[in-house]
Amino acid sequence: MEAPLVRLVEEAHRTIRAYIPERQQLVDLFFEERLVYPSFAWQEAIVNAVAHRDYRLQGLGIEVHLFDDRMEVWSPGELVEPATIDRLRNRERVHASRNPRIVRVLTAFGYMRELGEGIPRMFEVMEGQGLHPPEFRLEGGRFVVTLRNTPVYRPETMRWLRQFEGAGLSRNQTRLLAYAHEHGDQFTSRAYQKLVGVDVYTASKDIKDLIRKGIVRLTKPQGRVYELVTKAQMVALEKPPEFVSIEPILQEKGFVKNEDVRRVLGVSRIRACRLLQSLSEYGFLEKEGKGRGARYVPGRKMLHR
Repeated sequence: MEAPLVRLVEEAHRTIRAYIPERQQLVDLFFEERLVYPSFAWQEAIVNAVAHRDYRLQGLGIEVHLFDDRMEVWSPGELVEPATIDRLRNRERVHASRNPRIVRVLTAFGYMRELGEGIPRMFEVMEGQGLHPPEFRLEGGRFVVTLRNTPVYRPETMRWLRQFEGAGLSRNQTRLLAYAHEHGDQFTSRAYQKLVGVDVYTASKDIKDLIRKGIVRLTKPQGRVYELVTKAQMVALEKPPEFVSIEPILQEKGFVKNEDVRRVLGVSRIRACRLLQSLSEYGFLEKEGKGRGARYVPGRKMLHR
């Protein structure tokens, strides 16, 4: 396909669109016909190929291959520093162009947006529809983008995940919940580390955040297995006796502090600190501030009662 630059991208999109199949997806209780690939993802792959290919290589053009389970966009030329395969896979906002004039023209005509934003956005839309993230590789002096149309999770799992849309979860935490939902509603820290490729410290921080939000909990004290907390469990969960003792202060002031716990329970500062931390981890309280100025307000579990 050949055309002036300002028409080339639009014509390529229109031509390729005709070969991309649709499938039914359940959206708000109604089935809709949607492309098997998010439009932004495959269109961005083509725009990037036009903008960043090596035009010095003669006899090679941009190629789009459509298979039953994937789409591949082949672009002549390797990546330009500082862009690397690893940085793209890590969703870093990296911009490098061997064709700055072409990039300016495509930007002026609205085909490209903020520099470095396209690749992270491709990850977002692919995973937002429950698909595998885009894949990148270099082969034979060409840069290849692969988009797969096979869902990572069942449609039922994707619908189940919608209940957490307002919970402020990270991408990794969302993947963990989907994984747990499809594996008996349970998981371990080691499974999470392996699933998303994080270290034990990051896994611990993410899981504690889910506990604070009342979404997961340990199956037993000091255990290693976590379980998803259902809405019914969240409502029926018994308040610890320590929390019951300080709850009147919480209701009166809207918060409690370390000295309140010491006075009511007759414990040391260290013991009060540990109790407050434990109640925060289990979602009854949420910490605000640091040091001696720290105070604890009602947590997610209490807000949902």
